[in-house]
Amino acid sequence: MKRETVPVSLLYSTTGAYAALGREAVAGAMAAISEVNADARIPFRIEPKIDDPAGRAEHYALLAEAAIRQHGCRHVIGTITSWSRKDVLPAIERHGALLWYAFPYEGYEASDSAIYLGACPNQHLLPLFEHVLPRHGRRPFIVGSNYIWGWEISRIAREIAETAGGQVVSDRFVPLGSIEVEHLIAEIEQKKPDFILSNLVGESSTAFLAAYDELRGRIPSAPPVVACNLSEIELDGLSSSARSGHISSSPYFNGLDTEENRDFKARMALRHGSDRRLTTSFVAAYMSVSILARAIADAATDAPEAVRRVVTSRLFDTPVGPVSIDPRTHHAALRPHIGLSNAQGEFDIFHSAPGPVVADPYLVRSLARPLATGGTDAAGPTSGNTLKVIK
Repeated sequence: MKRETVPVSLLYSTTGAYAALGREAVAGAMAAISEVNADARIPFRIEPKIDDPAGRAEHYALLAEAAIRQHGCRHVIGTITSWSRKDVLPAIERHGALLWYAFPYEGYEASDSAIYLGACPNQHLLPLFEHVLPRHGRRPFIVGSNYIWGWEISRIAREIAETAGGQVVSDRFVPLGSIEVEHLIAEIEQKKPDFILSNLVGESSTAFLAAYDELRGRIPSAPPVVACNLSEIELDGLSSSARSGHISSSPYFNGLDTEENRDFKARMALRHGSDRRLTTSFVAAYMSVSILARAIADAATDAPEAVRRVVTSRLFDTPVGPVSIDPRTHHAALRPHIGLSNAQGEFDIFHSAPGPVVADPYLVRSLARPLATGGTDAAGPTSGNTLKVIK
């Protein structure tokens, strides 16, 4: 019997300022599609409709609408930046489709027309600051790409630092994709913060780390760079010294030593070769396709409403472990990990949450309690303070 074909849109920028992230995501999605299409037990094949918005704001909604109206795609897997997600969502909602968003973001959003498989602040920024503040200090210098992600993560970070008795030394933004970062390095050298929180994206992040390494060469005691969105991708092309010593939080690193990830990497090695390093962008897009396919099979239809009911009612095995989707917020429960980058461009994981953390996109539960910053340190006690982040 001929298998039914289900068209699915893949909407990632594989050219432009953050092209490397998009290429990884497309590779991960296609790896999952290949597995689905090779599995005779699944009564359908996925036919990908791949579009490249090239990182240009005006392209996203038009391409999403065309995929839905002209190609019959009921599911759009894609977008990386928050502005592209927000540009696409109205078209998704208008046509009754479903967006699968799998990148870390700033929270403060929930749509019936989206499944959020990327981490939100209580799954990336809060665990990161719980580690960093008591060990490195409470005077961050914040740098970010000049759009929603940079603004909002900076805002939440400022609240955390100030509530913990610290202060933001400086808060600077550069245009998305800009590699002109020398002024940031000069200001960091002048103001001597305790650490740098980088909310830079794509080429901007790589350029900043290269320039910062020159400062570390002059000042060996320069503070660490920490981030919620720094992956192995941004370390590519850097010298071994520029790659190492950065702290990042993520639900996935290539070095994650779990049974699920070992099995996943073994399968991917057969397809891509044993030298293929996997990244959170690759894995998150893979998860999107894999979960979607299993939900369509269970629902016996690709109708978004039926798929959404299945997705929010069961556990799914994934490379990061079992994943559940909250039926109220449509966000994934994810297990945060914190890693330190090494000279090979990998992350050595030194802390993992005991288990998956339920997403709290509006920080209602997470910020109603004191942030665990280790009780006391050189800056004094932190217990009893609560955050007042509002939107």
